[in-house]
Amino acid sequence: MTQKTAAIIGGGVIGGGWAARFLLMGWDVRVFDPDPEAARKIDEVLNNARRSLPGLSDVALPAEGQLSVHGTMSAAVTGVDWVQESVPERLELKRKVYQTLQEHCPHDAVIGSSTSGFKPSELQGCATRPEQIVVAHPFNPVYLLPLVELVPSDKTAPQIIQRAKEVLTEIGMYPLHVRAEIDAHIADRFLEAVWREALWLIKDGVATTEEIDNAIRYGFGLRWAQMGLFETYRIAGGEAGMRHFIEQFGPCLEWPWTKLMDVPELTDDLIDAVADQSDAQSGMYTIRELERARDNNLVTILRGLKAQDWGAGKLLNAQDRRVEGAIGLPDDLGQPIVTVERAVPLDWTDYNGHMNEARYLQAFGDATDRMMALVGCDAAYIATGGSYFTAETHIRHLDEVHAGAVIRIETQVLNGAGKKMHVFHRMYEGTRELATGEHMLIHVSLETRRACEPAPALAATLAKVAAAHAALPMPEGAGKAVGVKG
Repeated sequence: MTQKTAAIIGGGVIGGGWAARFLLMGWDVRVFDPDPEAARKIDEVLNNARRSLPGLSDVALPAEGQLSVHGTMSAAVTGVDWVQESVPERLELKRKVYQTLQEHCPHDAVIGSSTSGFKPSELQGCATRPEQIVVAHPFNPVYLLPLVELVPSDKTAPQIIQRAKEVLTEIGMYPLHVRAEIDAHIADRFLEAVWREALWLIKDGVATTEEIDNAIRYGFGLRWAQMGLFETYRIAGGEAGMRHFIEQFGPCLEWPWTKLMDVPELTDDLIDAVADQSDAQSGMYTIRELERARDNNLVTILRGLKAQDWGAGKLLNAQDRRVEGAIGLPDDLGQPIVTVERAVPLDWTDYNGHMNEARYLQAFGDATDRMMALVGCDAAYIATGGSYFTAETHIRHLDEVHAGAVIRIETQVLNGAGKKMHVFHRMYEGTRELATGEHMLIHVSLETRRACEPAPALAATLAKVAAAHAALPMPEGAGKAVGVKG
């Protein structure tokens, strides 16, 4: 297969993102930017992309391409398949760049512009071959967000449009073909409207920047992230759908809710167009199916934010801490200790409709973490340089569990002497046993990453629990190997 090459003209935030996207999708990348710091800046963006982009894929990405930085545009674009212009938003500068590019790049290469505002016909004004130029407007970070607004003019060659769609799809992006030239394309027009309204709210003393951001990230921003605008409002219309939503809320457009009062009249033709397009978009689903899809998506997004302790996820973590209360050993150590009690979330299920086997390990891992905290190996202790590492795990899957089920994990300490912590977990739904997890952990120094004795207070607490649990029957399955019944 012939190696493909992209030239990136302008190595700023957007240009660097394009370079990373192409490079990590197997393309060779040539960069031109007169900034003497361009190579360093590109490398820093690339490091972020290497850290994050591969995690979006469940298969191996292509072998990374070769990156080179060039001192002239001519050297960067000679013989390339794609040229992405990301220079500052000055029309005269962009037109000058295109004249130089087209002197040296292949006639059949796609020349895409990252412009967020200029129309392609404006960019093509002084071009030698206007048919070669198209707007390819991405969103930051380019290496993660898939949307590219692909905007041709009536002079753009059909084969260039088709080739651009193929390349953008090949590198994992979504080319949104904007069929009519319009200032700021599609997405930035929405952003500009929200931005203007936000500025008015601040100017009028109604809200602060943080309050406005919270209104977005705790509310409609989450809905938009997974269903957009019209599908979200279709659900709001209930079983009667989009037409009912417009009939119910359409008059609000004429109310003085916003500074942006130039709104279209809701004629029968406009209502029909919106309703018909909404039917074509989502009419194959019932409202209940759309609601379930929405809920699944929101749970996945919110739990992802929770894992990062950011935005709405930070709120959820704070709520968990309020509900959980203080962590402490139970008064009665003569019974296994309940270390997990929770509902199985929607995103823990697999294609068979029950909990994914990896989530059993996660639940048992959470139980182990709780047991560690109960005996004194909490965040404060770990900050002093000691912790437990899991050395061996054995899980038995005994019964199915589905989303929404409330699971309970009871933990028995089998050994708590010296450097070892040997625990046995049982997972239940009510009285039904679902699985067991046996884990051997070793106390280590986080400085040397080698086994060491735990601090005396921790060792004493763990030994106390182990001694109390020694009077309990040995759990069925403890110490058994895979396939050996016990």
